[in-house]
Amino acid sequence: MRLRSLSIIIPSYNEERRLPATLQTVLDYLKRRPLDFMEVLVVDDGSRDGTAELVEETHRRTPCVHLVQNPGNRGKGYAVRHGMRESRGEWVLFSDADLSTPIEELEKLWAQIQEHNADGAIGSRALDRKLVGRHQSWPRELAGRTFNLVMRAVTGLPYKDTQCGFKLFRRELIDVIVPRQQIERFGFDVEILFIAKKHGYRVVEVPVRWYNAEGTKVSLWSGISAFADPLTVRRNEWKGLYD
Repeated sequence: MRLRSLSIIIPSYNEERRLPATLQTVLDYLKRRPLDFMEVLVVDDGSRDGTAELVEETHRRTPCVHLVQNPGNRGKGYAVRHGMRESRGEWVLFSDADLSTPIEELEKLWAQIQEHNADGAIGSRALDRKLVGRHQSWPRELAGRTFNLVMRAVTGLPYKDTQCGFKLFRRELIDVIVPRQQIERFGFDVEILFIAKKHGYRVVEVPVRWYNAEGTKVSLWSGISAFADPLTVRRNEWKGLYD
């Protein structure tokens, strides 16, 4: 079965410089795919540069590109949820604005979804580290690996890399995630995967190419502070917020 209907969500904060190349790359890729429906939703998370204006100008030339604006700077988790809520495709991909995972890796996610009859697929840097073309600094890599160990122990999720910003979900699963998502910043990836597992959906982990891009908007301290997010997910479950 081919992929017929796709929404791509790109959460963005002060991405005026990187977005032109990113959007051109994504649009060139979409032109090569036989899609019946496609849209690109750039979610502006309260940028203070010309991100919004750039996307609006792109929309005038290419109507499938849309601007979605958050009410101020709310965080990547909020931006992805907002984009999912506004999306219309049967399948929804969210990708980082720096395309650290090349858009062509979507083919791998789709192939694994078909092979395993899954409801979603997430890109992973941990399953095959030879695919990482440019690594993060060692403190970030160490923090990431330690976070994953804590996350797996606390939540019971089986994934080796929940934080890679390249995930594809079926519309039905999106409709389950959106009204239940609570975390607005770094730890939202863990939360949406926990919600999917709790409701019986199958999401597979797929090794993808990945290249660290300079200029990340996530500080090392923000990453470290997110160690509390798996506990937040468990607390939310006990409160019944994911029922």
